[in-house]
Amino acid sequence: MNFLRLAARHLKPTQSIPTHKPTVSIKANITRMSTFTIPGSNLNVNSIPDLTQNDLLSFPAFKVWITTLQQSLARQEHPSHEFHSDPYVLRKIDIQCVDRFGGGRLGFIKLKADVSNSQGETLPGSVFLRGGSVGMLLILQPDDIPSPTENDKRAILTIQPRIPAGSLAFPEIPAGMLDDSGTFAGGAAKEIQEETGLRVEQGDLIDMTSLALQAVPDSDHGEHLQKGVYPSPGGSDEFIPLFLCEKSMPRKEIEELQGKLTGLREHGEKITLKIVPLVDLWKEGLRDGKTLAAWALYKGLKQDALL
Repeated sequence: MNFLRLAARHLKPTQSIPTHKPTVSIKANITRMSTFTIPGSNLNVNSIPDLTQNDLLSFPAFKVWITTLQQSLARQEHPSHEFHSDPYVLRKIDIQCVDRFGGGRLGFIKLKADVSNSQGETLPGSVFLRGGSVGMLLILQPDDIPSPTENDKRAILTIQPRIPAGSLAFPEIPAGMLDDSGTFAGGAAKEIQEETGLRVEQGDLIDMTSLALQAVPDSDHGEHLQKGVYPSPGGSDEFIPLFLCEKSMPRKEIEELQGKLTGLREHGEKITLKIVPLVDLWKEGLRDGKTLAAWALYKGLKQDALL
């Protein structure tokens, strides 16, 4: 029995068997572009109407990104540079879309940078521009142990929805985006309080990323990158300074943090705390790049007696 005969058995007398797919009308979505030039250069920017020249030039993430890139491109002038004979040039920028936070504050920009040499050879230039974030390795130790070992210490993970990862329960160290005000350490202390409820003084934080960079001469090979780890340098400008905070607390208070609900509900944060043995942190947070990076920095700095 073929499909049509089988379908006919289940149709009411007034129904007919469809013999073709419904017609779908698709309207072209034409986005008008505006063009302006970056002051002090001949670099053209093609922008969508939702992003003005002033918006772009005042966006901290853009200022940091383009300054860093131009400094790196300028290094090609030195005869020892591998691209010196045919240097790459940033020729134009196409703004593809933007995302704004509450109040209209600019949040993310998706752009395409045309970086090519005289032979027409291009470098991948698709950029998701979001700026710096901050991550914290928060280690707790019971204050009833005079000389706690690594086995006595606990680390805090936040379990929260991360829709871009397709998860409603993603484990990671406390972290957050940086706003336009304050220092990195100040931002880190603020994030700790928002995500864990624990108050930490800015002076209690150790910038593990900066400490490691000081111990590794010319780790950037002459470039002037930001003092943070880059979790996805092939597609995003995001850099994350990683801080350490070691805090002594009564054992009971540490235990009470397990399963605690935290986060700023008005910002859509729904966070549950998970307290794990420090020695197991790499296993508990192995899917999160900044957690593994913080773990590696902590172990490396400890190994070299820098912590």
